Amino acid sequence: MLGETAPLAAALAMAADAALAGNGTRRAQVVIGEDETMRTFSVLALPGPQSVTLIVSPCANAGGSDEVASRIAHLRAEVALFMRDHVLSIVSHDLRGPLNAIHSWGYVLERKVDANDPASQRALTGIRSGVEQQVKLIEQTVDATRAETKAVALKLAPVAVRPVLERSASLARAGVANARGVTIALDSPLAEEQVEGDAERLMQTLWLMQAFAAEASPRDAQVSVPSNIEGNMWRTDVRFTASAQALKDAASPHVLEAFSRRQALEPRETGRIAWGLALCKRVSEAHGGAFEHTDIVDGGEVTLSVRIPVAGM
Repeated sequence: MLGETAPLAAALAMAADAALAGNGTRRAQVVIGEDETMRTFSVLALPGPQSVTLIVSPCANAGGSDEVASRIAHLRAEVALFMRDHVLSIVSHDLRGPLNAIHSWGYVLERKVDANDPASQRALTGIRSGVEQQVKLIEQTVDATRAETKAVALKLAPVAVRPVLERSASLARAGVANARGVTIALDSPLAEEQVEGDAERLMQTLWLMQAFAAEASPRDAQVSVPSNIEGNMWRTDVRFTASAQALKDAASPHVLEAFSRRQALEPRETGRIAWGLALCKRVSEAHGGAFEHTDIVDGGEVTLSVRIPVAGM
């Protein structure tokens, strides 16, 4: 956080300047209006190669606590950041395959067409030039934009898992579940167990899993969260019944943006996850663990699952 609550222009400028100077993510808080009309927003500043991206999230009232509301706003900003990175990664990967094929077929055509035919040679030159431009665009724009979160920096220390579970569930209830009438039920015998990890990142992961389950569940549903130690892994599942109507309901509180909620319901390729859950995948893999989920279909039973090694990396 950059100082105390500040006016809009000043806080945005401070966040951007600090992100550029420190070459890292910075957070701030801004206010607009006064007294009854005052609104508070959280800002996440992400430095890029030539500019700074500012993600501004409203701090909605969550359980009457400004601290909780600000915390949830920052969590949502982190979700948006990792989702952006994940989508750019998919775009970069999926575009390279067709471009490589076009490039290869260009060489095949080069050997087949008449070298003395100006029109054919111009066509081949256009194909090669187009491919080179697209590859350059991917490298300079897509790949450069996701450089900030390409590697997840972890602050490793012994982490007691029970408080992380309870804190994540509390924030998920305050931000989404309570307003939707959804119950989040922890089911874990864990008490003093610890893992070597980043407590903040682990909490973010568990919060997102539970918050997503709450917003994807019909009203008055229950989200079950069993958590235990299996061998050398700490495993936490989040189980719920998915509702397409709940995900599409714009009038209810949400963690994810509308396009991300719609994407979660689309068929997915093997091994890929819903875009909005990218933070869970990146954080678990940075810890040497894994994240996966079953298909998210209307009326279907869904399980989100994260596994984190108990021992050090």
